[in-house]
Amino acid sequence: MKKFLTMLMVASIFSLVACGPTEEEKVAAETEAAAMVEEMFEELEEEMEATEEVAEEVVAEEVVAEEVAVEGEEATEEVVEEAAH
Repeated sequence: MKKFLTMLMVASIFSLVACGPTEEEKVAAETEAAAMVEEMFEELEEEMEATEEVAEEVVAEEVVAEEVAVEGEEATEEVVEEAAH
């Protein structure tokens, strides 16, 4: 009985190994995984471009704010100078 159970166990192990994916299924899974990775990289690049655009807009707004502040200071200095005369 022991021999029979041992042979049955060995046969079941081989059958489990034989039930794995075929080479075609493995290639299809690898292709699908590569496509998903490529899609993720494209989405990441789009997000990076959008972030760069937002950063450029923020920098432009800061430059405008600085120019307005400088103009305001110059106007204040002119008023002070005129008041002093």
